[in-house]
Amino acid sequence: MATVLDSVRAFFAHAAFTIDQENTGDVVARERLLDRVMGEARFRKSSEKLRRGRMPAEGLALVARDPDGHVIGTVRLWNVEAGVDSNGNAVSALLLGPLAVDCEHEGKGIGGALMRAAITETRDRGHGAVLLVGDPEYYERFGFFADKAQHLVMPGPFERRRFLALELKDGWLEGAAGVLVASGRRRVVLDMRKAA
Repeated sequence: MATVLDSVRAFFAHAAFTIDQENTGDVVARERLLDRVMGEARFRKSSEKLRRGRMPAEGLALVARDPDGHVIGTVRLWNVEAGVDSNGNAVSALLLGPLAVDCEHEGKGIGGALMRAAITETRDRGHGAVLLVGDPEYYERFGFFADKAQHLVMPGPFERRRFLALELKDGWLEGAAGVLVASGRRRVVLDMRKAA
């Protein structure tokens, strides 16, 4: 059965890149890309507090590859609780980020392709909303707006105008208020010294 990513791959087959699921062999390349594009400052962001020690949401870690298979772009989504609703129930959502494209490949539509693939895959997996911290001038074209996140806060410093949300299901964030909390799978780190 064809998946959404198969369709995206087919659509971009003529381009100088393809969109694919991230695999374990991409980890080092992704981290090096993020170091080049974002530097050490990325580890001090409020979003990083929600990602630290967690795994991306199932099936929602994507990469862009050049024709030789090298990672030239990345986007990941993370499970979070977006505050609580009016009944006191936790509101599940996803936090998108970081989105990054190798500087040598900027302006080729890679970031936009990663965003469209991530949103489509997220919707197809039944998620209700996606949040992010980023420039509204860029993300509004994908349907992200600050008003949907107006009663939510990040667990640390953030700029209110840059805290954006996209509802994939109408009214998903209606009445949601509070601090975002990480809720995804924890990353398991094996201590090879003990295994030996």
